[in-house]
Amino acid sequence: MNSWAVASPCTVRCVLPPTGVGGPGGGRVRTAAVLPRYARLAATVGSAVAAGPRIADPRRLRRHARAVLAALGVGLDLPVNRPLRVPGSATGTLVVANHVSWLDVVALLAAEPVVLLAKREVAEWPLVGPLTRRAGTRFIDRDAVRELPRVVEELAEFLGEGHSVAVFPQATTWCAAPGGPFRRAVFQAALDAGAPVRPVAVDYRQSGVRSRAAAYVGGDTLTASLHRVATAGGLTLRLRVCAPLWPHGHDRRSLAAAAHAAISAATGDPPPSEEALRRYEAPGFRTRTADGPLATPR
Repeated sequence: MNSWAVASPCTVRCVLPPTGVGGPGGGRVRTAAVLPRYARLAATVGSAVAAGPRIADPRRLRRHARAVLAALGVGLDLPVNRPLRVPGSATGTLVVANHVSWLDVVALLAAEPVVLLAKREVAEWPLVGPLTRRAGTRFIDRDAVRELPRVVEELAEFLGEGHSVAVFPQATTWCAAPGGPFRRAVFQAALDAGAPVRPVAVDYRQSGVRSRAAAYVGGDTLTASLHRVATAGGLTLRLRVCAPLWPHGHDRRSLAAAAHAAISAATGDPPPSEEALRRYEAPGFRTRTADGPLATPR
């Protein structure tokens, strides 16, 4: 682990199992009822793999991503007439979202397929891997800090060519929105390309109350997380697409802070204090490292 390795204080102890009926987190699906969900999920993923290169078609990719959520019994709450790509821009859009779960990836593809920036291990993951590979995801080695300037340069060129890219600048998962501050490196790409930034708030609810059932944090396993999601009754994934941020007048620090503040406002949570920001960004900051599916190094 390098000295700038990202970390989150969240562990599996943060992840509360869905409460019983009448509890604040909603109900829980009985084990017998979960088996059909797994069967539908396997069929959906198999269909995505069988589709091969054809799944790169945005409509087909969106349909498969939504089918994954439906198979798991996860509702999708999307805004109307608020695209991820900022209309009218001569460049692509840098889409930035807070990071709670591996399901966040599926959510963005279900909303509006865009190119994702992901750590290289994601390509081999079940469920998420087949979708991300065929979606044209750009995989990076998040531990190779020396490669970061090249990644930012390529990202700026990609945005400048009119392509939109989605990233999770927290670079690891947190147990609930809005989570920790955004790492600044990817925002340099937006500045260099003159591209707008679209903050997107990812939040999970059960019976209208925030839920941690989908959180995938340090010490967790994909199998355990998948089972938690599949047995969570009434789980809904909410995406809140915030107003775009234009890079003019910003440096990468202020642009990252503005994006995180927008997501905090969308989820109804206060942004982290200046003291927390300084502590989190210090080179010596280390806790248990969460192994979220999408990450970008600082």
